[in-house]
Amino acid sequence: MPDRPLFLERASFRRRRLGDAARVLPVLAAGLILVPVWWMPALASFAGGAVWLFGIWAGLIAAIWALHRALRRADAATLRASQAIAEEDDHAL
Repeated sequence: MPDRPLFLERASFRRRRLGDAARVLPVLAAGLILVPVWWMPALASFAGGAVWLFGIWAGLIAAIWALHRALRRADAATLRASQAIAEEDDHAL
């Protein structure tokens, strides 16, 4: 019996950690955008700054896409695990 909830706990743990990563991403983005402006304002002006900004923007799009796919897979795994446990409980009765 202790083996069944372990799978569900792993799936929900992964889902929570991916959710945490999604919450940290805007803070990371703000840091990546603002730190070069604070530390090296001459290098982050005009064309260099525009390239940096749009590079960060493109990287954020890719990171959000990857997190979204991973969260969808984690949600599906959590749902499958909970359904499997419910089916096993129904069969046990």
